[in-house]
Amino acid sequence: MEGGVINWTHAGVALAVFAASYVLFITGWVHRAIAAMIGGALMVIFGAHMGFFSHEQAIEAVDMDTIGLLMGMMILVALLEETGFFRYVAIRCAKATRGSPWRLMVIFGLVTTFVSMMIDNVSTIVFIAPVTILIAEILRISPVPALIAEALLSHVGGVGTLVGDPPNIMIASATGLTFNQFLVNMFPIVVVMLAASILLLRWLFRKKLAEQPQNVESLNKLREQDAITDRRKLRKCLCALGLTLVLFLLHGVTHLPPAACTLIGATLALTLVRPDPTGVLAKVEWPVLIFFAGLFVIVGGVDSAGVLQIVGEKAAGFAHTSPAIAVTAVLWISAFFSMTIGNIPTAASLIPVVGYMQTLGVETNALWWALAVGAGFGGSASPYAAAANVITISISERTKTPISFGQWLRVGVPITLVSCALSNIILVLVHLHLH
Repeated sequence: MEGGVINWTHAGVALAVFAASYVLFITGWVHRAIAAMIGGALMVIFGAHMGFFSHEQAIEAVDMDTIGLLMGMMILVALLEETGFFRYVAIRCAKATRGSPWRLMVIFGLVTTFVSMMIDNVSTIVFIAPVTILIAEILRISPVPALIAEALLSHVGGVGTLVGDPPNIMIASATGLTFNQFLVNMFPIVVVMLAASILLLRWLFRKKLAEQPQNVESLNKLREQDAITDRRKLRKCLCALGLTLVLFLLHGVTHLPPAACTLIGATLALTLVRPDPTGVLAKVEWPVLIFFAGLFVIVGGVDSAGVLQIVGEKAAGFAHTSPAIAVTAVLWISAFFSMTIGNIPTAASLIPVVGYMQTLGVETNALWWALAVGAGFGGSASPYAAAANVITISISERTKTPISFGQWLRVGVPITLVSCALSNIILVLVHLHLH
């Protein structure tokens, strides 16, 4: 794009690379990290040759704040996991269920929700799902209600804070919204959605939750204290995690970006624990970080070709006319695309559009929250819409009753529709009618 004039050849090529990349994301013909690398490479090759996207622009397009925050949290979670802390919490929760399938679903779901507000929901599922299966096997009940509830409620918790869900991290990096702003605006929605989701889950799983557990007395034989492998290391890791959360809350004083907060916490943990760095770094989800980097390059090329300007201008005119409908459109469009192509690609694609609308004078405060809600809750509908869902399905395959695609849709779609509808009402009332 030159002088504000759209070069439609450039726009067409950029869109073709964008579309081809997303086809690879959806079909899974290659791992999505490889697909993002292919898409990013093609965007740079065509962009540099045609003059709309240089190598320097590609580097600038990679959002290092998002990648740094994710890396810092991955290191903290990896160190904390080695201490046995997560297994300790899960066993304590299992004993509190007293063998009830209903309590198992609610207690583990609540823990998943609130832990997902502090660390990413994929890590939360990785530690809590295997213990859920263990408890269900002891009680000879189906683990499916609890497993699906944990995955769905991890999205509810993830929406609540800046660090809970990757779309939130990306939105914060693009806008400068703080941890406290996410907490104030999203936590009330999380509370409402949590209550609504649990009630809906109770009804949807009413038959499976009526199963009579066996071997209830065996739960008391589990020793949670044996789960902790290194108490000194645990104290050090908790101190580092605590410092990270304090730095998030003190953003108004320190003005540190979220990535700096997590990397400071991770550095402190590594300094105190002094582990073998090879082992810790091996647990960092490098494919996830590579996927993000490639995705940023792909979207950056589309932006440089002027495509997002066209979409932003059309959307801005609509938003000026009807803010309430604009909020509704952003929420449901992001939810729909999160169901189909995943919440991270959806957020990466829509963030520049909303950002461009802001440069045209549109009041975008409610639109950012609508995007966060739509991308977060939309990821619940399909078993392949978010990484936490894929992990849950994979872990369930170790059992005699693996979660089927249809089984997930029968629960995930109603939860998503109810969550998005209620959130839509709250956002319109609070951010538009009451301001």
